[in-house]
Amino acid sequence: MSTEFVARTFKRTDYRNPLRFIWSQVRRHPWIALMMVLGAFSNAALASVVPILAGRAFNTVIEDEDLTTVALIAGAIIGSQLLRGTLQFLRNFGSEIFAQRIERDVRDELYVSLLGKSMTFHDFQPVGEIMARVTNDVREMNLMMNPGVNLIVGSGMFILLPLVVAPTIHPALILTPLIFVLAYIFVQYHYVTSLHAVAQNVRASFGKMNASLAETLDGVEVVKGTAQEKQEIQHFNGLVDRVKAWFVAQGDIEARYFAILLLGLATVGGFLHASYLYEAGEIDAGSIVAYLGQITLFSFPVFTSIFSFSRVASGYASTERILNIINAKTDLDQNEAGREGHLEGSITFEHVDFGYVAGKQVIHDVSFDIQPGQTVAIVGQTGAGKTSLVKLINRTYDIDHGQVKVDGLDVRQWNLAALRSQISIIEQEIFLFSRSIADNIRFGRPDASMDEVIDAAKNAQAHDFVTGFPDGYDTIIGQRGVTLSGGQRQRLAIARAFLTNPRILILDDSTSAIDSATEDRIQKAIWKAAEGRTTILITHRLSQIRWADHIIVLRNGRVAARGTHEELLQSSEPYRRIFARYDS
Repeated sequence: MSTEFVARTFKRTDYRNPLRFIWSQVRRHPWIALMMVLGAFSNAALASVVPILAGRAFNTVIEDEDLTTVALIAGAIIGSQLLRGTLQFLRNFGSEIFAQRIERDVRDELYVSLLGKSMTFHDFQPVGEIMARVTNDVREMNLMMNPGVNLIVGSGMFILLPLVVAPTIHPALILTPLIFVLAYIFVQYHYVTSLHAVAQNVRASFGKMNASLAETLDGVEVVKGTAQEKQEIQHFNGLVDRVKAWFVAQGDIEARYFAILLLGLATVGGFLHASYLYEAGEIDAGSIVAYLGQITLFSFPVFTSIFSFSRVASGYASTERILNIINAKTDLDQNEAGREGHLEGSITFEHVDFGYVAGKQVIHDVSFDIQPGQTVAIVGQTGAGKTSLVKLINRTYDIDHGQVKVDGLDVRQWNLAALRSQISIIEQEIFLFSRSIADNIRFGRPDASMDEVIDAAKNAQAHDFVTGFPDGYDTIIGQRGVTLSGGQRQRLAIARAFLTNPRILILDDSTSAIDSATEDRIQKAIWKAAEGRTTILITHRLSQIRWADHIIVLRNGRVAARGTHEELLQSSEPYRRIFARYDS
């Protein structure tokens, strides 16, 4: 399973199937798991003691009315139940720790896996669906372990004890518990398999609802701007109804829970069987009390299993959804053994083809060279493939055919982190985090000092507007930087790039939202930043196009022309049309 990024290695995790994955999580905490099992056994054993002691007390009263013996038996019952309560507290406390640790570990692994997926993977995954798996599905695994598995282990002991104790009262009395257990296993198997299919649909429908919610909230400005609130409400209500329908289907299966009927039949059958043995003189009255008390122990697994197995079915379905993400193959790998040296900055494209979807190419047979320290402008009509082209340099995407080389070495032979740390891309759509301005600027260099942050902001012409905020560089900006203007967001992105001091600087129309006066100041800073490093400009600004050492004209994903501004004006009709459009 290749990944772009790995924060740590989860060596003891088995991703082959949901059951192995769950077990690999459980075995990380063996002492807590053992405590849960021993606690469950002690709970069942001490519960089983009560009817046995009660039966002896019953015989004592019938035979000689010795109240002292009865009092001792009552004291033993009280003492056993106090011990049982203490052990149960420790067991449930440990089980909760157990479940919370598993939730923590699974969420950690899933998050690391998501960071390691390629952009090709993320491009086709709704954010809301992913969020549902990271939050709700992982939580379902927690609930699967506690109370789900905790109750199943506990109820399993309550199933086991009557099979062990009943024959000690009379060998024939094992018949009813044995028939009940066999029938109970059959009924529960049918119950769980029916629940599993529905639980999968519950989790899937919830994920789709969450994806729609996230998408609508992300585009709420468009919804309001087009007055589509009612339509979106109707669409969302349809998804909510689907979630409700699957939950109702799950409730319908739970309502037809036949184990309760089995318990009633076992109680009646056990009583009739014990009465027959009593009439035959095989057992005494106290044995009937003790035996029926053992049969009553079945009530715990019967009444808890309707809930616990539902939790396990839902948790198992969630585990499958989590593994689908973790095991999804990504197109890129980190290549930890790759080259990690210092970049000089030469870039070579050799007959490169690329498409986001198989069979639909957006880049066709592109070849060109960029020398270290050279400034190259890439121009072309909208949709010509300019942005797609530069994203192949730092392996945001991998090519389909040909080679992209940096310093003469195929980019796939570089250590991915080393390659990307020396390439900075300022894109058209600026993404800023809901953090302070300082943290956004130092995002590429978390260890940067405040003086370095301020210098970068000054170079990007951002210092003046930042200091105009009441909290200055500590100002928390809204999600995606919506509290800032487009020009302010772009200047912060440029400051972030300046701070990383990259060997290759790519500016993807990065001054499009900046006024002309501010652009002049930023452009001077960009010229200064470009000194000694390779710079690629995707722009429609004539001042930047003219300034480039070399210009590449793209048309429909192909190189239509190359040369200097003056050369292309003379030789390239596509370039003259672009230039005329921009000039107008």
